[in-house]
Order: sequence, then C-alpha cells, then structure tokens
Amino acid sequence: MKELAQTIARLLYEKKARNIVALDVSGMTVITDCMLIASGRNELQVRALADEVEEQLAQQGVLPLRKEGLREARWVVMDYDTVLVHLFREEERGFYRLDQLWDAGGNRLPLPFDGAAED
Repeated sequence: MKELAQTIARLLYEKKARNIVALDVSGMTVITDCMLIASGRNELQVRALADEVEEQLAQQGVLPLRKEGLREARWVVMDYDTVLVHLFREEERGFYRLDQLWDAGGNRLPLPFDGAAED
C-alpha cells in the first residue's frame, strides 16, 4: 500500500499537482488502506493528473478497479483497491475538506518530496 501510494504521489508531484497528502486510513475504514489527495488548478490539470496516473500505472500492469468524475474533472476518484486517489479542483477540495475528515492527527504518510517548495 505504501509503495503504491508513494509511486502515485511521485507521479502527481512531477505533473505539478498541489498540496499532495497521503493518509493511512486502514484503521478507520474497510474500503481502502490509504487515501491520496491532491489538487489541480483547473479541470484540465485535474484530468491530466488522472490520465498520467492511469497511464503510468497501466504500464506497470496496475489498473484502477473503477474511476469516477473524469468527465467534469472537478473531483476525480480512482480506486486502486488499497489506495483511493482523490484529485480535486482547488475550489472543490476546499469545500469538501476531505483532508480534515480523514486526518486523525498521526496518520499522514511521509512523502519523499515533503518540505519541497510548491508552485
């Protein structure tokens, strides 16, 4: 789970996703072990982020079980079983506050680029 989350987070970071957060939710829900949350500046970038994740993981033989929201690209959810990827437009992320809902105060997973300056 952590390795897949790290791989997806790196792909998102390289595509200029904003505010990437990985949360270990394995003790909070049975639907997944990790939630990876990131923002794009607009619908076009959100769609590009989702396409990049799907393409790169497919090359490794990892396919999403399902995906939702690609048409509107305001909130895209990609289900990789142990990792749920949530890609938001910044406005929707601020409205739904998924980070706060699932952040238990000690369940953030460290990411290799944490502390790096974001655009």
